[in-house]
This record gives sequence, C-alpha cells and structure tokens, in this order.
Amino acid sequence: MSRIDETKDFVPVRIAVLTVSDTRQMADDKSGQTLVDRIAAAGHALADRKIIADERDQIADQLRVWCADDGVDVVISTGGTGLTGRDVTVEAHRDVYEKEIDAFGTIFTIVSMQKIGTSAVQSRATAGVAQGTYLFALPGSPGACRDAWDEILSKQLDYRHRPCNFVEIMPRLDEHLRRK
Repeated sequence: MSRIDETKDFVPVRIAVLTVSDTRQMADDKSGQTLVDRIAAAGHALADRKIIADERDQIADQLRVWCADDGVDVVISTGGTGLTGRDVTVEAHRDVYEKEIDAFGTIFTIVSMQKIGTSAVQSRATAGVAQGTYLFALPGSPGACRDAWDEILSKQLDYRHRPCNFVEIMPRLDEHLRRK
C-alpha cells in the first residue's frame, strides 16, 4: 500500500498552472486558484500561472514554452477536457507529449466515479511527459482539481511517497535526449 517515508526529505517541485477558458479571468478562476492553494500548502513552488483561450495551438504553444523552461518541472492545466466542440485541451496536450501516462486518466476516472458516479465518463483527463516535464490536463471544475490533487498528484509529486512517485524519476525523463 502507498505511504509516506518520513525518513526521506521532502523535495519541492516547480509547478505551472494553466487555466483554459474563453471566459475566466484571474479574479474568478476558482479551479486555477484551487490548484495554486494546494501547491503552496504542499510546499511546492508556483512557477507560473496563466489563462489561455480554448485554442489548440495556443494551448500547445504555452505547454511547449513551459517544457523548454528549466524553471518548470510540472504543468497542470484545468479546463477544456470535456466533449464539446471548444474542448481541445486534451488534443493540445497530446500534440506536445513524447509519452502519455495512460493510467492517469484511468485513475482519475476511478476517483471521479466515487464522487460523481457515471458522470465521470464525460471527463478526458490526461497526462504525459515532454522534454523532461510532466503535463497533466484536468477538468475545469474546482471539485475535479481538488480530487486530482488530493487523491493522485499530492502523492505522486511527493518524493517521499512509496512504493514509487513521479519525482524520483524526474532526472531520467529526458535521458533519451542526452544520449549520443
């Protein structure tokens, strides 16, 4: 079973938050703020925060900028993961991924099922890796952001989490780029 190994030191990671919305501003971005608050409470650093319209190219471009930034280890986006015509966040993420973390969407669906029942089927949460950076796409509701952080990300972004976590393999995410 998973646990925190208290003999290890906590390792903070630098996390950028991207809200995808045609209508939200910082003042009313509850989902983005939910993530920012949880990032701070966990002891991680907020590397950057932006709001971008539901435009596939703009989303992918911002993800690429943060992936190229040595000051960003993780990007969490919120919004645009649904089924409507304007929901293009998942496609933008997949335009950037080198590797997809398939089980993230599955685990998120399991967590969501416990909270919202079969409505969880409408979520297309996804995750992947690009240029040594973790990328997570979450639905745009504060509840979904809370669930993803509290049940998945807070554990996987904690170096002390056992039996394994995302932080301990960070140095190896881009090893294929360093090979000759």
